[in-house]
Amino acid sequence: MLKSMTGFGVADGTDEKFNLHIEIRAVNSRFLDLSFRIPRGMYVYEEKITNRIKETISRGKVEVFIGLQDLRENVASLRVDMVLAKAYQSALDKIANELGLPKSESAVQIAAYPGVLNPEESDLDELEPLLVKTLNASLEGLDSMRLREGARIEEDFLFRVNELESMVTAAESLGEEIVANHRERMRALMAEILKDAEADENRLLQEAAIFADRVNYTEEVVRLKSHFTEFKNMLKEENPVGRKLDFLIQEMNREANTIGSKCNNKEAARLVVDMKAEIEKLREQTQNIE
Repeated sequence: MLKSMTGFGVADGTDEKFNLHIEIRAVNSRFLDLSFRIPRGMYVYEEKITNRIKETISRGKVEVFIGLQDLRENVASLRVDMVLAKAYQSALDKIANELGLPKSESAVQIAAYPGVLNPEESDLDELEPLLVKTLNASLEGLDSMRLREGARIEEDFLFRVNELESMVTAAESLGEEIVANHRERMRALMAEILKDAEADENRLLQEAAIFADRVNYTEEVVRLKSHFTEFKNMLKEENPVGRKLDFLIQEMNREANTIGSKCNNKEAARLVVDMKAEIEKLREQTQNIE
């Protein structure tokens, strides 16, 4: 089953201690690119969150937003840096003594200086069970959206591959016609040149064989048909196949180009142009697949 790289998942979790809100957004990218907007105290969980996301997503640009409300009482506290506070007081006393100024600083004034009072991060060890549950719910929503979009892309893939198969079959049937028409043109040309003399049938057959070998694209047709079969098989795989599909499409384009360089027929040339257009549409869609 194909998965799109684009999706969105959101989930809310709550218990007697925390309210948690998690959003995960994913868009196209060649590699897995994770970014986080989470509360400062939750950075200890970043590796765990990253590993869990990697179990679901192999590539794409993924943004994770987490909102947290701590419902516990008396969780806020301040740490006093007494060493720094005394240093401030000592420095101020020295200034006052040197300049003959009154010593008027108070505890409130010293506490206002940078670094004296520091908020302590609350212990979030109790958050983990709720975090795991809510993260999984958000990833499930994201994955469901990616699967739905992947199914739509798969339908488009199959439609275009079927169209390509029809074009290749038509080009294959034109191959024999191209050689036969060339042989008849050569026969008419030799008859015109020789007038009443009889044309050398052996020479005609030899020239026709040389031409047929030059314009023969049977090998390319066989390889294209094989690529189409492999493409359809890849769509059924459980693992991400975006990179493999992209490579296979490059090979399809290579074979189509070779047919275009060999064919000596307007109808065949038109079919090659149509083939390349469909292959390009496949390539564009593949950029959306994980």
